[in-house]
Amino acid sequence: MDTQLEIRKTVILNAPIEKAWKAVSTSEGIAGWWMPNTFVPELGADFILHAGPFGDSPCKVTELEPPYRLGFDWGKDWHLQFLLKELDSSRTEFTLIHSGWDPEKVTEFGQSHTMIMERMDNGWDQIVNEKLPSYIEG
Repeated sequence: MDTQLEIRKTVILNAPIEKAWKAVSTSEGIAGWWMPNTFVPELGADFILHAGPFGDSPCKVTELEPPYRLGFDWGKDWHLQFLLKELDSSRTEFTLIHSGWDPEKVTEFGQSHTMIMERMDNGWDQIVNEKLPSYIEG
């Protein structure tokens, strides 16, 4: 069975890459459009995502290439990447890749990856296409 499933969302942000990078690579920025956290922009740093009713999720920064790429492990199975590409001085392409999905696995909460992937795919639509642009452009 294919264990290389991923959720991929891309949006064009009306902001220079430096502003977009600050929104996706600082604790304050991530909290502004996604969720509260203890993120520190240091390779190898451990941090926590405060996922509300789902509790706290341990994470570790695994990729850091300012202002183009941030990657981190999330929980026991997932990996997130935030990729930025400068289109011009006032527009940035942002891509989120959420990988680590395996139809044979269950989450820490005992739910199948398949069920959670569908739910998160829908959630990422709103977060990437509405909340992130609103935070950056508002």
